[in-house]
Amino acid sequence: MLGLAASLAFATSGAFVRPLLDAGWTPLAAVFWRVCAASVLLLPLGLWSIRGRLRLLITEWRLILSFGVLAVATAQGMYFAAVSRMSVSVALLIEYMAPVALVLLAWLRQRHAPSKLVLAGAAVSVAGLFCVLDLSGARLDGLGVLFGLGAMTGAAAYFALGARRTELPALALPAFGLPVGAAALGLLIASGLLPYSAPLVSVDLMGTLVPWWVPLGVVVVFATAAAYALGVAGIALMGERLSSFVSLSEVLFAALVAAVVLGEIPTGMQIIGGVLIVVGVVLIRVSTGDAPAGIPALPDEIEIGQAP
Repeated sequence: MLGLAASLAFATSGAFVRPLLDAGWTPLAAVFWRVCAASVLLLPLGLWSIRGRLRLLITEWRLILSFGVLAVATAQGMYFAAVSRMSVSVALLIEYMAPVALVLLAWLRQRHAPSKLVLAGAAVSVAGLFCVLDLSGARLDGLGVLFGLGAMTGAAAYFALGARRTELPALALPAFGLPVGAAALGLLIASGLLPYSAPLVSVDLMGTLVPWWVPLGVVVVFATAAAYALGVAGIALMGERLSSFVSLSEVLFAALVAAVVLGEIPTGMQIIGGVLIVVGVVLIRVSTGDAPAGIPALPDEIEIGQAP
């Protein structure tokens, strides 16, 4: 339930960022300010969660730094960089290959093939992803593909780092990782590699003219602060691979949110794709019972207690 709630929260970003983009905001500006504002919201909660144990920030600095740079800045920054050069659907497809990448990584590191149910679940989920994403009119770009692979790496790191054994409370990792990600995105803006613009104007949201901070506030509270907090908590319970496949439900939720907010009604093919994603996740979940992903765990996961 935490994983599904996180996917739903993440899925609200596209529909509520769209009015800002239509008003002249660049993708980099939108992601930078959503991360900055979410950091302000979560940081006090993170400090409260580790009260009396501030030493954990020193002992776990590598994990926090990696999460901020990879799971926040790289995943989001590279995705928007990819979108700036090619179709959104293709960029999403590449980024959401992260679950498959995790399966292949475990296969290569453990040199033991996943169960047939896991492979079947992965295939069915990916097929569902193809159905949900409208690839008509898709365009490819060499550099855009590289950016997309960077986003996929960041997404995979989000699940892998969230599942690592740590003394940090679940809320502390996103609470301290998001400010690191905001700093990294700030450096990207300073480099001038991607365009930046954030006009403070009124925007059209669901047929009503509202201040720019209204859609941004929804993205900050739900699609960033709540999404990362719920997501990391869910990963800790499910393990990186099952949670990564559960996250594919985000594309279905995004289509449903777009239907409500933007009036973009899902097609029959998208509904079929959503069903396939759910079927794939169920196959992976039931493959081995207590070991949700049903595939060899990485060495550090074995130490967590056999069932991440």
